[in-house]
Amino acid sequence: MRYSFLICLSLLFGIYKQNHLFGQVDSTNLPLFIINTNGKQIVDEPKINAELKIIYSEDKFNHAGDTANIYSGNIGIEIRGRYSATLPQKPYGLESRDSLGENLNIPLFHMPEENDWILLANYNDKTFMRNSLAFELFRKMGHYAPRTQFCEVIVNAGYQGIYVFTEKIKRDNGRVNISKLSANENAGDDLTGGYIIKVDYYDDSNSWISNYAPIGQPGKKVHFVYYYPKPDEITTGQKVYIKDFIDELEKTLYSPESDLHAISGYIDINSFIDYFILNELARNVDGYKKSSYFHKDLDSKDGLLHAGPVWDFDWAWKNINECYFRDTNGSGWAYRVHECNPWPAPPSWMLTLLRNYQFAQKVNERYFELRDTYLSEEYIFNYVDSVATLLDEAQNRHYRRWPILGINVGTPEVDKQPDTFAGEIEKFKYWISRRLNWLDANMPNFVVTGLEDQKLLNQPMLYPNPTASHLTFKSEIIIKTFAIFSTDGQSMILKDNNYSTSIIVDIEGLPAGLYLIKSSFVDGSQWIGKFVKE
Repeated sequence: MRYSFLICLSLLFGIYKQNHLFGQVDSTNLPLFIINTNGKQIVDEPKINAELKIIYSEDKFNHAGDTANIYSGNIGIEIRGRYSATLPQKPYGLESRDSLGENLNIPLFHMPEENDWILLANYNDKTFMRNSLAFELFRKMGHYAPRTQFCEVIVNAGYQGIYVFTEKIKRDNGRVNISKLSANENAGDDLTGGYIIKVDYYDDSNSWISNYAPIGQPGKKVHFVYYYPKPDEITTGQKVYIKDFIDELEKTLYSPESDLHAISGYIDINSFIDYFILNELARNVDGYKKSSYFHKDLDSKDGLLHAGPVWDFDWAWKNINECYFRDTNGSGWAYRVHECNPWPAPPSWMLTLLRNYQFAQKVNERYFELRDTYLSEEYIFNYVDSVATLLDEAQNRHYRRWPILGINVGTPEVDKQPDTFAGEIEKFKYWISRRLNWLDANMPNFVVTGLEDQKLLNQPMLYPNPTASHLTFKSEIIIKTFAIFSTDGQSMILKDNNYSTSIIVDIEGLPAGLYLIKSSFVDGSQWIGKFVKE
């Protein structure tokens, strides 16, 4: 009897601890997701049956005991993700279902009706908004990106913190709006779309190998993953078609005689430009080596390969301890992640496109056009501040549940970890400001040696910038000279006849301020840039 009493007491204390020490929701201004698995464990495939209640009223605080007014019904649920699934706060894939367990399309919040949804965890994002900000900006640029809704989640009476409820990337009229491709469509225009492929983690059953290795890495293999139709649903004829299309695209892209007109017969240039700009703004290396999506519709509708939707920014918008992105104060090109020997190996599409004078010019023009609107500090910081205000009450509960402020968890960051949410927001905005300044100074610099040769000859990389002690300068072409000048033209440092593709320069002796750089290369071209000495 006493033993049973102790067990009951222990269970009650556990519930109390979970509800109070971990910050159970008494009231919240956010939507509240209450999930009940009826004693079953949520696993990484297959989805298990569960029940979901969503409570949300915009004009008042929401309580766990309120009547569900957004949704009350069945779902399938599983743990999703790869790296993120290893972290304590688990991300989930959801599927709304009817009473028979079949897919149930429903509209949720401001999102068109569908049945596949995702709850993105925020253990690796202490601002909660790295993904939602990226998605917001890509939509403002004129492209589809998953819509989002911040919420708080309770699973089996246990508070799990703040999540980002979002749409799963999917072929659908309200999402990736391309034609439906059924198994019996294997000829003519029907065969030409729609497709979604991606660069991502792969195996032999879900992907094919490109005919072209990454530039400078002849032993590497680039895999393209079938996403829609799914690997187990796509027919042999459809596999052959999309592979042949990508083969022809790459043959054209990598040809020494290729020009932008020929390339534009295969890809939607504007989507590739905006995809590049956004991923570089966030310095998102995952935008090139994984979670990199592309889609194609019927030839009769468009027929071009579009870059996007964008996805997976929890490793972005920060200085990370990886390759040359460590301790760089927001400097460096994410698209050159191939130099870090990543896996999966990314295709050299963007690297090749940026060598084209016309493409680089379009990138430059589009970037500075966006800097006056959606990429202005004012627009971005207004978004950041509004989300921070929205989440200010809930973040207290989240960080009681996951006491990680001030601790380097998840992505290995090199910056000092703030011990408050306000400090995280300040760090986030500071990084964005420095990143924008660096991009302003470094957006494609190109050299034209003659009207008959309008090619982007070189795209050097200069980092860190700003810096207090040293500069690293890397080039695709052998460097002949490297010189640093003051803004009034006085020569400060000269490295002559270097004849390598990289230089590390000690600049500790220079006074703080702005400096100009002029470098020449063995092919006769030159590059001019600038940096700030702290």
